[in-house]
Amino acid sequence: MKNRAVTAADIGMAVREKRKEDGLTLADAAALSGVGYRFMSDLENGKETMQVGKILKVLTALGLNMIIEARKWPNE
Repeated sequence: MKNRAVTAADIGMAVREKRKEDGLTLADAAALSGVGYRFMSDLENGKETMQVGKILKVLTALGLNMIIEARKWPNE
C-alpha cells in the first residue's frame, strides 16, 4: 500500500484501510497501538488536531511507515 497524505483525512483513510486489511476492529487496533478507542476513531475520521506522537505510535503498531521527502516543484 502506498498512499500520498496531504490531509489528516488521507492519513485516517490509510490507517482505516490497513486496520481492515489486517482484520482488526477499532478497539483491537487502539489496544495494539496503546491509544484510546476515541483517539483511533478520531484519527480514522481525519480529525485535524491529533497528537503527532500518538499518530506515529498507531502507524508503527499497524506496520505503516511515514516518509517525508522534498516535493518536486514544477519549475525545477
